[in-house]
Order: sequence, then structure tokens, then C-alpha cells
Amino acid sequence: MCDHSTFRMKRSSIERSAMEVLYEDNHIIAVNKKSTELVQGDKTGDEPLSDRVKAYLAHKYHKPGNVFLGVVHRIDRPVSGVVLFARTSKSLGRLNKMFQEKQVSKKYLAVVRNKPRRKMANCSIISGKMKSRINLMHLINR
Repeated sequence: MCDHSTFRMKRSSIERSAMEVLYEDNHIIAVNKKSTELVQGDKTGDEPLSDRVKAYLAHKYHKPGNVFLGVVHRIDRPVSGVVLFARTSKSLGRLNKMFQEKQVSKKYLAVVRNKPRRKMANCSIISGKMKSRINLMHLINR
């Protein structure tokens, strides 16, 4: 079942911003993450997207108890994009294996203020304890 819908939840008397569900079936749910949202909880105490997705599923399917939701991957808070969650432990295991075996590719687009001088540039990215090299490609304006 492909469901491109918007879900609104109320927290106290204040209505929260809409959560955009891009795809949903019995195994996975894909959500459009805003650049201000966390995927998982952290020390800030801000409500993570994973909790909002659980609440969405509990409401939509009238689940009285806990809802299983596996975080397959994360993207940093200042980044927007598609986040994939597993709705079952079996799909979580399979998706984790796919990510570990590099069967999944991720694509990043960057918005820059000025046009880069070269079409291709190497850039070192340091994220937490991991350091990796990536290639940045700039598509020339036509």
C-alpha cells in the first residue's frame, strides 16, 4: 500500500507541524525528514522523528500498546531527506544487512552559496568519530 499522506499530531494544545509519509507498507515506512528534526532521541530532549512515526502508526492502526519501529539509518539534524524505518524486526534485520553489505546507495545534494571553481572537488568530511572522503560534484548551470 503506497500512502503519500500528511499526519498531524497534537502535543498539549499546540498543533505540531505535519509529518510527510512518502511510502508505507507492512514492512517499512519512509518519511520526509525536515532539517530541524532529530531521527532518534538525544540529550536535548527534543521529540525525535522516530517517536512521531510510532505515534502515527499507533493512531492509524489503532494500536493500544507499544509500536515496533526500527531505525534503519540516520541523517544528521541539519540535513533534510528521506528516512527509512522498519515496521517489523524481520525487516529491520534484512535492511541492516543490506546497509552493512553496501547494497543500498545514498545520494546527497548540497546547496552552495557560490559556484565552485571546478566541476569536481574532493572534500574530507568529519562526522563524529568517523572520517571519510567524498567527492563533491557540481552540475554546471546551463
